[in-house]
Amino acid sequence: MALDSEERPNEPIVKFESMLKTDDIYFFDAEDFEDIIHHYLNNGKISLGKKAIKIGLQQHPHSIELKLLQVEVLVFENNLDVAEQLLDELQILDVNNEEIYIQRANIYSKKDNHEAAVNLLNKALAMAEDSFDIHSLLGMEYLFMDDFKLAKENFMKCVSFDEQDYSSLYNVIYCFEFLEDYDGAILYLNDYIDRNPYCEVAWHQLGKQYYYKKMYPESLAAFDFAIISDDLFMGAYFEKGKVLEKLGKYQDAIENYETTIKIEDPTSHAYLRIGKCYEKLNNDDMAKYYYYQTVHEDPLLDKGWLAITNFYFQKKNFKKALYYINKALNIDGENPDYWRKCAKINTALKNYDQADYAYKQTIDLGNYDLDTWLQWAEVARLNKDVPAGLHILEQGHEFYPDSAEILFKMTGFHLLSQDRVSARVVLSKALKKDIKKLDLFKEEFPQFSESEWLDNIISHIKKASR
Repeated sequence: MALDSEERPNEPIVKFESMLKTDDIYFFDAEDFEDIIHHYLNNGKISLGKKAIKIGLQQHPHSIELKLLQVEVLVFENNLDVAEQLLDELQILDVNNEEIYIQRANIYSKKDNHEAAVNLLNKALAMAEDSFDIHSLLGMEYLFMDDFKLAKENFMKCVSFDEQDYSSLYNVIYCFEFLEDYDGAILYLNDYIDRNPYCEVAWHQLGKQYYYKKMYPESLAAFDFAIISDDLFMGAYFEKGKVLEKLGKYQDAIENYETTIKIEDPTSHAYLRIGKCYEKLNNDDMAKYYYYQTVHEDPLLDKGWLAITNFYFQKKNFKKALYYINKALNIDGENPDYWRKCAKINTALKNYDQADYAYKQTIDLGNYDLDTWLQWAEVARLNKDVPAGLHILEQGHEFYPDSAEILFKMTGFHLLSQDRVSARVVLSKALKKDIKKLDLFKEEFPQFSESEWLDNIISHIKKASR
């Protein structure tokens, strides 16, 4: 039985949900259906949104706006072919509807054809009276294309339309940061703050830009203004704590981190920072307490296990350090820095086979630092495998062909192998690269430092360089 709308609540959503609970059928304007559908889609209630679309199209079968909402759901659910067919039908009916172009752009975006999506959005922009949402979509497409300059320009337009659009504001600053234009971000944020002096979000972002530029007093002031604007802004207290750490004010930093814990539930990151501050204050008991609190709060936070590892490593308690670095590796076995730390600990424990394996993992995972090659070669020497050490240094030399350190170490390894011919060739290259680093060779290989052979080569190189 169809009932007149006056006999039921006027609130469209309440009325619609009331209808779903009964066998009654209520009539709604197409605009009411649009409001109902938007409400459900915005709140992630897709099934209710689809129900509203179905009933809406039964009552208003020729409504283009309802059919476009149907397209939106089809695109969301990746039914792209069906969505395109429906758009083709709609475009015949209304060739100048910008929403048709927007939905086509969404389809192309889903297919990773972002250039086509941009072209369609620009067509929609030419038709639209309200371009706010289109600029936001353009900004996202340009982000997908790694065109941060154009992305930034579009998000800026969104902010100019609505200065409370913090999502777009964050995206603007993200683009500045990716472009490493911290000065530009500071200028933009200061201009924004002139118009919105009590915007805690802007002060917070400004503080971060000053932090990146190591302008710590300015950063501190910005975070203070963020807190004045909103004294429950947890992020501002946390970032302020990081600045205070940089300034060596560890007790003040601890107080700010503790404030974040009081505002919201404790976080492992806050415990970790507090632990590091106590370690800087040489309060080992409190440092340990907070490090253990870190991993208790989040057992999967590898940085927490690494902090405990470093704590024991510095105390030369290598067995405990090894236990905890293995905890970190169990969580993130693809982290080359953890493998490098594991290698150093095993070296200290004289577990040279394990250290060799850990350095190999370090390199395989992409850590090609000069020190990694030098330390790995040293482990091979300690393991009495000089040929393996030479092979490691040769690989390192490919990455660092101008490194005198590698060449001097290679010289020593050739001498250990009793290959004086190769040693002479490599040493000559090392001396030409940087004769001042000869002391490193003498310190590392004292058994060869006073030889007549070495003196003759040095003398020859000095004469040749005159």
